[in-house]
Amino acid sequence: MLSLLKKLTTGTPAPAAPVADKVDPYMLGLHDAMLSGWFNQQTGELFTGFPVTPEDTLLDVGCGDGGNVHFCGMRGAKIIIADIDAAKVEATRQRLSDTPAREVECHVTDCNPLPIADATATRVVSTEVIEHVDDPAQFLAELVRVGQPGALYLLSVPHPSSEDLQKDIAAPEYFRKPNHIRIISEEQFKAMVSDAGLEVLSHSQYGFYWSMWMLLFWEAKVDFSNADHPLLNHWADTWQAVLNSPRGAQIKQALDAVVAKSQVIIARKPGGLS
Repeated sequence: MLSLLKKLTTGTPAPAAPVADKVDPYMLGLHDAMLSGWFNQQTGELFTGFPVTPEDTLLDVGCGDGGNVHFCGMRGAKIIIADIDAAKVEATRQRLSDTPAREVECHVTDCNPLPIADATATRVVSTEVIEHVDDPAQFLAELVRVGQPGALYLLSVPHPSSEDLQKDIAAPEYFRKPNHIRIISEEQFKAMVSDAGLEVLSHSQYGFYWSMWMLLFWEAKVDFSNADHPLLNHWADTWQAVLNSPRGAQIKQALDAVVAKSQVIIARKPGGLS
């Protein structure tokens, strides 16, 4: 189920919303994520408050299909990727080969511990991973260890509003190992990050569109690789119409605040310069 968000971030995103007659739900989700602060080509921010430059050494732990690091590779940073899935690490390595990343380093690892030296990275990314791991404190301790003083961290987990919505609808394996083995509240997430020794700079949420899409996905009973069903198609059409409406951005913001797919924390390791 982790692959759902990763599908949003494969490759470098286009700046415009989809315009085809049939709305592509994944491209629409990508556009929706960009409206929420992801993949800002103008500012070079992977997410609002998380700039990436050629001087950075960026580590992505749980890199998945590599969408996040592709954006960062296009900024010219040194990229270090780590994932337990060797096939995903190799696919991401290949994806990065067409970027101006100044160096690419790859690790297949369960992150316990990370095979990376102390104080290596200036930027650390780990999206939609903590809800999967057995020991979040140990996992975060490793992320903190490998960051330089002053390093910025971009961390995300599913928002409890969306997870609670799925509870009685999702397939049983959605809340079983190796998928989501815990639901993390906003307070718990902030406490996890603070207890690991990081300073929380911002805490936001987004993804009403994907929360509803997931709910309908379980009812449609189709495969992720071919999620073609009237329920899903009509929902994508509706959300596209919402975003295109005069107050679409305002409506999206209001709904994201009620039911969000993900919550995102930008944090900083004390010391040094960010």
